[in-house]
Amino acid sequence: MTKRVQALLAALVATTFFGINHTLAKGLMPDYVQPYGFVFTRVLGAGIIFWVVSLFIKNEKIKREHWPRLLLSALFGMVINMMLSFKGLSLSTPINSSVIVTITPILVFILSAVLIREKITILKGSGAILGLFGGLSLIFFGVQQQVGAPNIPLGNVLLFVNALSFGMFLIVAKPLTKTYHPITLMRWLFLTAIIINLPIGWSEFREVDWINMPFSALWRIGFVIVGTTFTTYLLNIFALKHLSASTIGVFTYLQPVIAIAFAIFSGADQLTLLKIISVILVFLGVFMVTKNPARKRSKA
Repeated sequence: MTKRVQALLAALVATTFFGINHTLAKGLMPDYVQPYGFVFTRVLGAGIIFWVVSLFIKNEKIKREHWPRLLLSALFGMVINMMLSFKGLSLSTPINSSVIVTITPILVFILSAVLIREKITILKGSGAILGLFGGLSLIFFGVQQQVGAPNIPLGNVLLFVNALSFGMFLIVAKPLTKTYHPITLMRWLFLTAIIINLPIGWSEFREVDWINMPFSALWRIGFVIVGTTFTTYLLNIFALKHLSASTIGVFTYLQPVIAIAFAIFSGADQLTLLKIISVILVFLGVFMVTKNPARKRSKA
């Protein structure tokens, strides 16, 4: 099995975990843990695992000139991304969350065009506009309130910014994956995230009643830490080492398929006509943006 195939499989598994996470994490907030306290729990748990695992690999020192990029990667990928993801999810719905995050490849393309001067073609530009329209239509028109979703419009906006932040993470972190082992990167990224998230999430973290928390909630938190955080970030860093940021971003369009099926099956959300139309527009936009002739010249 080639490294590229392994990277594609890694991205697929990570996307599957992310898709399931929309419903599992939503069921924990706010009854068992508040969003920012949950984020701190997430980065602390995953950070500890990464540091323990790092004891079994060759020690690498981060070069001084790489620290600014590493700090930015942590800020976009483990602080802003996670905080807005969980806060938005607590205010909105699992399906909304999964649909909005799907615009990540489109945002990666737009950011790449602005930051690294990636060529804009008519097809890709039209796809970006179409996909953004699909995502924004859900933000501005998907305002029907339902149980467990106290402020869907605000939640959707936060989820949109979360997708933007994750797109920035993919672009900023990409060069680091060429230099360092994935575990080395993750342990320092999560240590940085723990330090930044500590003053933000500590008060909500202290409010968690761990002693009286039922097992049904504990295993979900465990899944978010081990599955959605440790495993997915490690798999994504591995995939990013062998694939382009835009290729990784494409896998996010599978999230709504997984998330919608899981949310409906578990009774956590409902599928509406607006959500179906939004999914179709986003999918079509992603297809147009990622149908890149340049791939014939670059295998990534």
